[in-house]
Amino acid sequence: MSALKIKKGSTKHSAYNLRPSFSETIETHTLAVIVDNEPGVLARVIGLFSGRGYNIDSLTVAEVDHEGHQSRITIVTTGTPQVIEQIKAQLGRIVPVHEVHDLTVEGMSVERELALLKVAGSGDKRVEALRLADIFRAQVVDSTLESFVFQITGTPEKVDAFADLMRPLGLAEIARTGVAALSRGS
Repeated sequence: MSALKIKKGSTKHSAYNLRPSFSETIETHTLAVIVDNEPGVLARVIGLFSGRGYNIDSLTVAEVDHEGHQSRITIVTTGTPQVIEQIKAQLGRIVPVHEVHDLTVEGMSVERELALLKVAGSGDKRVEALRLADIFRAQVVDSTLESFVFQITGTPEKVDAFADLMRPLGLAEIARTGVAALSRGS
């Protein structure tokens, strides 16, 4: 019998994949976390992220069950698939956490964000801002002689696109709620 001469890495002739199975690509994931609505829970969840150097792109929290005293934390974060799995596992180990759902991998979901944009300008810039707001279905919620405040809801990409178009027209200030998301179907 002769010794097997297997080179490092897989080939079409190898029965084993000797290459590392982890990916270095950075992915964005939306996590929905059901927790007890009690003091300090949000700090513990956020502490998990900050203590390990994970970034949070968006964070929303609200009570969803008044009688059961439970809140829903929606977190948009980025990382490699291994980092995302580690985040989910560590979130699941925190005592007041009841459920952790990765809406990105569990199937289709609906994501929406609310933003308020103050646009200062006069003349043609005001007219153009109103025209673009109509196209994006943004609503004027405040108006003065010098500025408008627009309210827009939609995907984060829609909010980004609207803000990008408002910048040359005099975007002075923006406030965003962060992503609220639910999985589709039953």
